[in-house]
Amino acid sequence: MKSFGGIDDKYSDYKTASVLLQSIPYDGTTTWGKGSDKAFEAIIEASENMELYDIETDSEVYLNGIHTLNPINEKSSPEAVFASVYSKTKELLQTGKFLTFLGGEHSVSIGVIKAFYEKYENLTVLQLDAHADLRKSYLGSKYNHACALHDASLNTNLIQIGIRSMDKCEKQYLKRENCFFAQDIKLSKDWVDNSISKMTDKVYLTIDLDVFDPSIMPATGTPEPGGLDWDTVISYLHRVFQQKEIVGFDIVELAPIKNLSHPNFLTSKLYYKLLSYKAKYNAK
Repeated sequence: MKSFGGIDDKYSDYKTASVLLQSIPYDGTTTWGKGSDKAFEAIIEASENMELYDIETDSEVYLNGIHTLNPINEKSSPEAVFASVYSKTKELLQTGKFLTFLGGEHSVSIGVIKAFYEKYENLTVLQLDAHADLRKSYLGSKYNHACALHDASLNTNLIQIGIRSMDKCEKQYLKRENCFFAQDIKLSKDWVDNSISKMTDKVYLTIDLDVFDPSIMPATGTPEPGGLDWDTVISYLHRVFQQKEIVGFDIVELAPIKNLSHPNFLTSKLYYKLLSYKAKYNAK
């Protein structure tokens, strides 16, 4: 497997790496733009062209080690993907290393999050996304990408950021006081403090890249206008890492566009930025 950032073998060795990177290249339930199963290769290629010194944190977090695991290649059905991802995440949680995941579509997060909330009592799940993803079932499966956070809404303290598209049927599962719609963010000065105040001590972070405005992130299956910009997202996550313990994260829904490299690079930069914040503010 190619290593993130093209780092030397001594920094990508499993035994010494503090971070594990698990790819889940599944794109079986998306209903419009396809291609998220090709995201990992695009992210790795972009990462090879990225500076590994982070100015903001004055750090080179790759020195702590980032090991890329073999991908989870189950694709036979949404149910089988869930079972495989859930089982593998339970196994990885025994390693004591910091776990990170790259999709794939957002349904891959269902099994990951379940394993995490079974390990961490009173877990907050922080979702950055354009879509609520709260359907109980969609197109005959509760493991559809449109249901990605339904289980989390029932079993964790779910905080939703950047939402600007949902079906009316999802309203019954939406906890309004924990949902910060994109329009709320643009009109409020205190949404950052308010959202962080609702989090428990331990937080699992799931980022659907369509939380970003399509002007900077067009390469998603369902791009929604009115999204967040880079500085808003990064400054917010900076605050979250400063104040809470992030126990793991995933980034999903990159659907690479041929000859358009900036979405891939943004995703690579985002991944590395999160590792930099983790190492600086709440390394465990």
